[in-house]
Amino acid sequence: MKISKVYTRTGDKGTTSLVGGVRVKKTNPRIEAYGTIDELSANLGLLIDYMKEGDERKFIVRIQHNLFVIGSYLATDQTKTELREFCMIDPTETEALEEAIDEALLNIPPLSGFILPGGCMAAAMAHICRTVCRRAERRILAVGEDTKVSPEILEYINRLSDYLFVLARKLNFVEGAREKLWKNNDK
Repeated sequence: MKISKVYTRTGDKGTTSLVGGVRVKKTNPRIEAYGTIDELSANLGLLIDYMKEGDERKFIVRIQHNLFVIGSYLATDQTKTELREFCMIDPTETEALEEAIDEALLNIPPLSGFILPGGCMAAAMAHICRTVCRRAERRILAVGEDTKVSPEILEYINRLSDYLFVLARKLNFVEGAREKLWKNNDK
């Protein structure tokens, strides 16, 4: 696909097009949902830059590709436009997240309490990605209040936030950055 023009001026009055050309307000829950997915992908791009070379970086790029698929799904109002096959997330992608979580947990100490986000730069960025992912999940659930949302997408996004939490812990462990535990001041 060749994109010859970045600006179209069609959104200047607060509307945008979904897949298939249906125009909606830019405040539409679908736009909020796939916009948050886009924000998550952008933050993952920054996370990659903070990470050291290795397979984990390739896995994050794979996640970005999956987020593009999810964004395409969310940008398609299936009551007006037929969903294209490439807009569905393969359940094996959720399984890949689960495998990555399980593998990481084998190599880091168990949790001993609630942790505060932070640590090394890569881990802190992974925590930011996790919180954006949780917001994306809430935005997708809002879309699901008016229309059916694929359970595979909800599972993937939910598991992705779990993965990002574990990844942050793993990055801190590898860097030797101590996790800060939350202290209940009521004790």
